[in-house]
Amino acid sequence: MGDQPQRLLATLEAAWTALTDAYAGLPDAALLKPDVVDDWSVKDILAHVTTWEQEALEHLPLIIAGGTPPRYAAQGGIDAFNARATQDGRRRSLAEVLRRRDQTHARLVEFIRSQPAGTFGGRTRARRRLRLDTYGHYPEHTAAIRAWREHLPA
Repeated sequence: MGDQPQRLLATLEAAWTALTDAYAGLPDAALLKPDVVDDWSVKDILAHVTTWEQEALEHLPLIIAGGTPPRYAAQGGIDAFNARATQDGRRRSLAEVLRRRDQTHARLVEFIRSQPAGTFGGRTRARRRLRLDTYGHYPEHTAAIRAWREHLPA
């Protein structure tokens, strides 16, 4: 693996670590409290982030091969997709959400590592999709969790 994938993985992992640090040390009960973002809990946010990592894993092979994944408009748009994914996440236990988070993230990192050099070059469609679904996405939720956490009773 050359320098470019290593830098990409470093960027991804730095954003991932910032996200996990935002809720590190909170008791399980706090992870289940709603109203972090709208009515979402930290658990809901983690399930959401995992869904988008799964979307990256599903669609990146097609994009790398030169194809175009289906548009979310066909599923009612991104907001409808997110709403369905949120309901799915809410049916899962916290332990399952955390397990899926870890497994999916590990699969994503392994997928990136397994690709030939240049696959995620700066202006490729694959790089753009990866950024939108992962390290460009995490900071929005990291900031929301941090802001919410500042207002938690000690």
